[in-house]
Amino acid sequence: MKNESVSLFLLRLVLFLSFFYHGTGILLDWFEGPGIAGFAGYMGFPVIIAVLVGIAETAGSLAMISGILTRIGALCIMIVMLGAIFILHLPHGFNIMANGYEYALTEFTIALSIFIMGPGEYTLTGLIAKNVPFILR
Repeated sequence: MKNESVSLFLLRLVLFLSFFYHGTGILLDWFEGPGIAGFAGYMGFPVIIAVLVGIAETAGSLAMISGILTRIGALCIMIVMLGAIFILHLPHGFNIMANGYEYALTEFTIALSIFIMGPGEYTLTGLIAKNVPFILR
């Protein structure tokens, strides 16, 4: 179980880095991000959709790094990545160099794996208690 938990932690860490960067770039203009209005304008979305995407990415990333509500966070990331694939990348094909869906599919699959497996042992809740309710994992 230790090897699985280390692998799950590494996958969660990668999702955290990517989605914290992008989510806070949308919500808070951090890391030279586009902000809510910029993202909404670029994508042609209503502002409320940009807010929801930013919240899903940021909350999903925090769930990944903490290991709390991990499956819900993974689901948020999966929904955002499905949107990215079908709305933005699919018309360009698979190749990431042509703005294709290769990277979005990879992120979706990592989130799906965490959704299926759970967070593993290395979580904030795991530091506090061994028998954490399923919903908190």
